[in-house]
Amino acid sequence: MINHGHTDRTGRPVTLHEVDADNWRAVADCAPRDDQRDWVPALAARYLVLSSREDTWNSLAVLAGDEVTGHIMWGRDEDGSHWIGGMLIDAAHQGTGIGRAAVHTLADWLSAREAGTAVRLSYAPENEAAARLYTALGFRPTGVEEDGEVVAERT
Repeated sequence: MINHGHTDRTGRPVTLHEVDADNWRAVADCAPRDDQRDWVPALAARYLVLSSREDTWNSLAVLAGDEVTGHIMWGRDEDGSHWIGGMLIDAAHQGTGIGRAAVHTLADWLSAREAGTAVRLSYAPENEAAARLYTALGFRPTGVEEDGEVVAERT
């Protein structure tokens, strides 16, 4: 379990857990709001398949208290930087600060693994909510685009 003391707006601890036999179905069934489907898949199951079929990504379950509320994944690039990708918070749990706490928790954990190593993520330029969230968490655009997305970094 990864826990850096971040909570949602109701005070529930937001923690990240290995996707395992006990929680994988709940993670797979997480679905975003319909208006977010331009940026994330219809179900987190797609991210689970991606991380199980490729060596790039590591999936984590996002829990608020004891409840599975979403998915987030991380990877390591050839240059040594860490990447956050594939965050999806179930529509029923959005607007409570779980996504913010999940990104904050994972970024803190990745930064602590190796001091001075950059943590990066990317988002669609038209996804203004993502841009506001990541900027508030200390991510700054690098000026690089990857696959049409803005690459942002926190060091």
